[in-house]
Amino acid sequence: MEYNTKSKTTYFYAIGLSYKKADADIRGHFSLDNDGKQLLYTQAKANGIDSLIVTSTCNRTELYGFAEHPYQLIKLLCENTKGTVEEFQEVAYIYKNKEAIAHMFKVGSGLDSQILGDFEIISQLKSSAKDSKKAGLLNSYLERLINAVIQASKRIKTETDISSGAASVSFASVHYILNNIEDISNRNILLFGTGKIGRNTCENLVKHTKNEHITLINRTKTKAQEIAGKFNLLVKDYANLQEEINASDVMIVATGAQNPTVDKFLIQTKKPLLILDLSIPRNVNHNVTELDNVTLIHLDDLSQITDETLEKRKAHIPIAEAILEEVKAEFNTWLETRKFAPTIKALKLKLTDFKNAELDTQRKKLSDFNEEQAELISNNIIQKITNHFAHHLREDGISTDESLELIKKVFQLEESTKHV
Repeated sequence: MEYNTKSKTTYFYAIGLSYKKADADIRGHFSLDNDGKQLLYTQAKANGIDSLIVTSTCNRTELYGFAEHPYQLIKLLCENTKGTVEEFQEVAYIYKNKEAIAHMFKVGSGLDSQILGDFEIISQLKSSAKDSKKAGLLNSYLERLINAVIQASKRIKTETDISSGAASVSFASVHYILNNIEDISNRNILLFGTGKIGRNTCENLVKHTKNEHITLINRTKTKAQEIAGKFNLLVKDYANLQEEINASDVMIVATGAQNPTVDKFLIQTKKPLLILDLSIPRNVNHNVTELDNVTLIHLDDLSQITDETLEKRKAHIPIAEAILEEVKAEFNTWLETRKFAPTIKALKLKLTDFKNAELDTQRKKLSDFNEEQAELISNNIIQKITNHFAHHLREDGISTDESLELIKKVFQLEESTKHV
């Protein structure tokens, strides 16, 4: 899992923080929007990092990449967000090599999601990998790994029922609204912002409530109109935000702002108002709770719901974990092969040198030397020898590193570039 060049040895790391130890406020400090990601990519390249995947969702912010020391990745994250190294150390995790691989598999499979079996993260990982490739920051190792994680995720979806039933943050939002707001089909609902969870919540509300009083406001009106067309929503100008808030019974906030966009000073209505803040960082100022008529629910509160659907999902964890282990083992086998491939290649070149020297000697000795036959026989022998070495290195129960060192020593091999 080391990546060696002439100048440095780097290791594969996963560093980040998630809902498990970091609350919404802390996650907000480390949140990265698209501009932040682009700045991070540029800085990574300037710092000599050759491969990196960055994910930033409502539940986690993570960097997967190659570095000499994990602090290089931590520094990148902290310098491009509001978060500090001290905050990071309080709540973070750092995984190296095989542990980092295992972590990405667990995250991509939905087994590490805030709501078990919520597979939204795999599409975010795919998107992040595309961004990395576009930025020239996706080497063959990381590309192969992300494809293996995608494969595992697909198999878990099709071979288990871990994602059966509707259980996600958007489902939890609708579940909460339906259970806490009477006569929902006749209530005024306002969606502020076009974040994906907010859009999914709205789509589910349309489906389950038959409500025809859903209004959408977004800073960019054209984007709002595009989404409204899909879900049959009304669109109002951003300038009408305060008026629409005061006409609403339920408000869903899903903006991508780095600071709160809604506070108590926008609310003059005295009737009950339920606000769901589905944003990271939080986009609703906590001061709205000073108003007696306002109930504020954040996505971290929603994720605490446990219902029959989620309990049933837990029964499928062992099968999902078995699939993960199988695909992970295939990746690790590829990794081991990749680890010794340069040595086998160097061995083949050394044996070819022996062959060429011997053929030269025989040409001079024999007047009827059969060039074609000699080439064929010697090449077959070289292939058989290298195959035997490769088979030995693939076997379980042997120390690959020790075997590689012995082969290099015996044959006096030199490799120009090493992938260990």
